[in-house]
Amino acid sequence: MKGFVRAALAAVRPADVLPSPNIWHWPEVYEVENRAQDVGGAIWAALREECDWAGRDVVDVGCGDGFHLPVFAARARSVIGVEPHSPLVARARARVADVPNVEVVAGPAQRLPLRDASADLVHARTAYFFGPGCEPGLREADRVLRPGGAVAVVDLDGLAEPYGPWLRADEPRYDPAEVERFFADQGFSLRRVRALWRFERRADLEAVLRIEFSGGVAERALAETPGLAFEVGYRVHVRRKPSGLVLP
Repeated sequence: MKGFVRAALAAVRPADVLPSPNIWHWPEVYEVENRAQDVGGAIWAALREECDWAGRDVVDVGCGDGFHLPVFAARARSVIGVEPHSPLVARARARVADVPNVEVVAGPAQRLPLRDASADLVHARTAYFFGPGCEPGLREADRVLRPGGAVAVVDLDGLAEPYGPWLRADEPRYDPAEVERFFADQGFSLRRVRALWRFERRADLEAVLRIEFSGGVAERALAETPGLAFEVGYRVHVRRKPSGLVLP
């Protein structure tokens, strides 16, 4: 595993990093959010159908504190989590300290500290790949993929209720249709997934929505969510790297 790391690129330059205020500032609340997300495993099922990683080498870009790394590791040959924020790198390494086929390295999506053609799946979930502007990261994903490998981008579906309207209310410049066109133009497939978020306590649900949205939108979301659960729409975009000569 250590041979995958290219030491010359290990340092993270702050200008390369797109901040993630929720997990950066409230990692404990974000842990609660991760446990509540997709309790039925709908996203994982879609990923397995689109790009099964059993026995393969996986890279998780923007892995945060490593919540998803053990899930990949249960089926993969090897897993590398890449994360630019050093406190989260430390948390991720602590999480997977006893998982032998997982490594966590520091680096941004635009400069992955990995060798060429060293991975079969590059995965990113609600991290960096948000549409126009993420081309440098897509080029890096292609660089580290082996022929026939896949890059899988999982992001929130801004068109799906109820979460989509909350997202658009907080980010009025965000155009879901433009983002979908971007990925289609980049050669990605699109699969929509509905995932259930379910919390054990109302206080946990409230805390999560308050780190995800501004004050007014969070209050609106809470008013529209009387119980402990709601569905969230996701987009799963997948693109495979050609395994042979591509003719025009």
